[in-house]
Amino acid sequence: MRRNWPDIIFSDELSFEEKARGVFEYQVEQNPVYRRYCGALNPEIPEHAEEYVDTPPLLPIKAFKDAGVTTRSPAEADLVFKSSGTSGMKRSVHYVADSGIYEQSLLKGFRRFYQLDRSVIWGYTPGYAENPHSSLIYMIRTLINRDSSGLSRFLPLEEPLEEDAIREVVERGKQLILFGAAFGLLDLLELEETSLPSNSIVIETGGMKTHRREISRDRLHRRLANGFGLDASRVHSEYGMAELLSQAYATGGKWFKTVPWLRVTVRNPDNPAEVLPPYKEGRIGLIDLANVYSCSFLLTGDRGVMDRKGRFRVGGRWDPKDLRGCNFLIDED
Repeated sequence: MRRNWPDIIFSDELSFEEKARGVFEYQVEQNPVYRRYCGALNPEIPEHAEEYVDTPPLLPIKAFKDAGVTTRSPAEADLVFKSSGTSGMKRSVHYVADSGIYEQSLLKGFRRFYQLDRSVIWGYTPGYAENPHSSLIYMIRTLINRDSSGLSRFLPLEEPLEEDAIREVVERGKQLILFGAAFGLLDLLELEETSLPSNSIVIETGGMKTHRREISRDRLHRRLANGFGLDASRVHSEYGMAELLSQAYATGGKWFKTVPWLRVTVRNPDNPAEVLPPYKEGRIGLIDLANVYSCSFLLTGDRGVMDRKGRFRVGGRWDPKDLRGCNFLIDED
């Protein structure tokens, strides 16, 4: 029987566990890569998936670099997202079979944190424009396209912010949300420091691999707040990646919160099946139900900790040789 996955994933009536069980059984059956991985861990899983629905194995996210992680033919994908990478680096490829599910996840999720319909979205994304498969570019463009005012846009690169454009946002009674990769925003401030309206929000989406600098998230946020003339609480962070169709946000502070269809756990790096207790550092594990047509059960290479409220912090990567993207950011100096 064909299931209406959007109705299931975004349902307020079903528990997360009920949804995840259905997605797990579907992916073990329909995703060859995930099925083989589960079988390598335990030959019983593929044939008796219903017995393992409460402890689904987490597929290492590196699999998106090595194989087509999808329940459908890659040729049928609505979208193809590729991770950023330097020349010659093997990149993750995410075949997005249903762009509608991605856009629902993005917009429903963003509205849980921000008043999208009252906002003007500006994107500043040097280093990503040359990647036509950038999930970050697609995400910001989708948010921009929801604004009927005509004020939302990608900002021209290597040009300072325009005072007249900022003034027009204020005169139209809108809130300005400025999205940008961390080091791109720093470069924007190096061009010229510009005070934004006090109710503005700056959302940094992580680092840029074309800049070999390191900075703590605390120091980054202080620099952005000072440079844009904002209170530190107006500088936020977004956690996302090409392999995910859902995002998490830290809305002032270090702790990320998730949307209801994304769950984060911290795993023992030596035994990823073990969920670590609050405040114990390990590898970040994800269950993103919006990834229903690829793989929802993922083990990242990111270090992290959880608190008792289910929030999480990101602390870089386990392998420093593989630093890239948002993982240039280190939480503590």
